[in-house]
Amino acid sequence: MSTTPAPETAAPAGLPETMQAVICHGPENYTLEQVPVPIPGPGEMLMKVEAVGVCASDLKCYHGAAKFWGDENRPAWAQKEMTPGHEFAGTIIQADQEGMAHHGVAVGDRVTCEQIVPCGRCRYCVRGEYWMCGPHDMFGFRNFHGGMAEYLLVPWNARAHRISKELPAHHAAFAEPLSCSLHAVERGGITFDDVVVIAGCGPIGLGMVAGAKAKNPLTVVALDMSDDKLALARKCGADITINVGKEDAVQRIKDMTGGYGADVYLEGTGHPSAVGQGLNLLRKLGRYVEYSVFGSDVTVDWSIISDDKELDVRGAHLGPYCWQAAIKMLESGILPMDEICTDQFVLKDFQAALDLVGDTTGASVKVSILPGGVS
Repeated sequence: MSTTPAPETAAPAGLPETMQAVICHGPENYTLEQVPVPIPGPGEMLMKVEAVGVCASDLKCYHGAAKFWGDENRPAWAQKEMTPGHEFAGTIIQADQEGMAHHGVAVGDRVTCEQIVPCGRCRYCVRGEYWMCGPHDMFGFRNFHGGMAEYLLVPWNARAHRISKELPAHHAAFAEPLSCSLHAVERGGITFDDVVVIAGCGPIGLGMVAGAKAKNPLTVVALDMSDDKLALARKCGADITINVGKEDAVQRIKDMTGGYGADVYLEGTGHPSAVGQGLNLLRKLGRYVEYSVFGSDVTVDWSIISDDKELDVRGAHLGPYCWQAAIKMLESGILPMDEICTDQFVLKDFQAALDLVGDTTGASVKVSILPGGVS
């Protein structure tokens, strides 16, 4: 019998040396390339990516939004030569004992990771506010490659969560946007007697609808310009839906509330017109929560916020402390995920996936890429 100790980690049999990955060379310059499979170091893990969602922020980064590439008011934050994709789920196929113990997962587990990779040392991290980490490294944008690849390196500082293998992979990857939606709901401070209005019935808005309904307010109202998406919002828990292309949402909300307006407004469209809409349909002392990443500047009359209504305006970023709730919601089967996750693409068709997300006719809801192939 050999007395040589077994290695803590070993490459799985048949693991290739190279893989396909999407590489960002700058705005509107993404290519599919053959690159080395990452090799995990101490405390790191290697994931075989099963699915990655395509986010509206991925599209805004692709098209060069100032939020990512900078302008006269801010420096560039996103980096070139990165693999995009921050909404992912996959199976851990390689890890040492240190990495498995640290992350609380084992080889063979299906895992999804929070999009932020916090430094653990800055003022925000040491106060538990890790989602606002100073360096703000993030999968797919900055310093850590994302999921639009066959394999992904899970670093020590990542926040990994186990999720059921019984879920279709693209449903599991929805944990990221759903956690963001739930954080926005938390920021709204919803109470039992509130009328809550959610603008937008895309992936984020639908998650907001489901999260708001779980808070059991008086009424949940969903706004969109697509009757199909409004029908989906009703399946996610909306009590009332309004097509803003056919009806005056501000007047309808005022009619519903005795002329006062809504208590809480959650903005999830990313369209500048939704900002003024929210300010106008809120009651005095109402709460406005902004989640969206905008591709252009937004101009509003700030006197509505101050002198007219004394509104409480709150931002929402990422999905801190909401991941377990999001995973539980997905695993419970209460959401119509087959209707939310409308389109899946193979990795080589990543450009078609990006283009579909950018289709302003609203032809899709959630678009995903499955590096291992679409069944």
